[in-house]
Amino acid sequence: MAQSSLQEVATKYIFQFQFDVDNLDYALVEKHKVALQVLAEVSNSGACIFDLNEKKITFFSSNYGNLLGYTPDEFEYQNYLYFESKIHPEDKHLLALNGLSTLKMFNALSGEEKLNHKVIYEYRIMNASGEYVRFIEQYQILELDKTGQIWLLLSTVDMSPNQIGDNKVKSQFLNFRTGQILPIEIEQKPTLELTKRELEILNFVKQGYLSKEISDKLSISVHTVNTHRQRFLEKLGANNSMEAIIFASKYGLLA
Repeated sequence: MAQSSLQEVATKYIFQFQFDVDNLDYALVEKHKVALQVLAEVSNSGACIFDLNEKKITFFSSNYGNLLGYTPDEFEYQNYLYFESKIHPEDKHLLALNGLSTLKMFNALSGEEKLNHKVIYEYRIMNASGEYVRFIEQYQILELDKTGQIWLLLSTVDMSPNQIGDNKVKSQFLNFRTGQILPIEIEQKPTLELTKRELEILNFVKQGYLSKEISDKLSISVHTVNTHRQRFLEKLGANNSMEAIIFASKYGLLA
């Protein structure tokens, strides 16, 4: 997928998030800004907040460029766009693909589970000396709106302790409550795509319906529902329904 096409897909997906502004407490944003600026200065890690309602970065810690040797006057007007331009060209496209996949994975989780996960990326970025160094960036959800929809995303960046080795982008989807890690890889859609009925049942599962409730809604037997459930687990290579929902979202099979 070309970079321009990818940006269009990502922008279209982000604009699917619609909010009732009256249900958003922007006092929380100001509190987070103060706390994150202090944390950034103490830890020497950079931090920024992306607001899905306003579709833009609303906070950028003043020390963000220190890690790479840049001074504030070099990036103060461009902020994240300045650093985005310094990412290695080979890594930038893969990060964009992974970013879209992980946002879909986040969106497939329940409200509570959304807050239990974060994404960890490691990639190459150019420092002030013109050298590519390995950077670690972590994304997690900072706030949901009152309906459980993703509202604020937090990004923190730091130098990778591993500056020697391969040049591959590394990505992980981590449940930091359980320690479970799901590697994020750019894959094609499954060779055997889900049937219309399997997708229909998977969507009901995503909404929290049990097999008996699904059978009543579709006027089919519980046995038939469970057969379809087993088939989509096998096709997606998932161990359970939650993984199936995450993988199907990642493959673009679910909205």
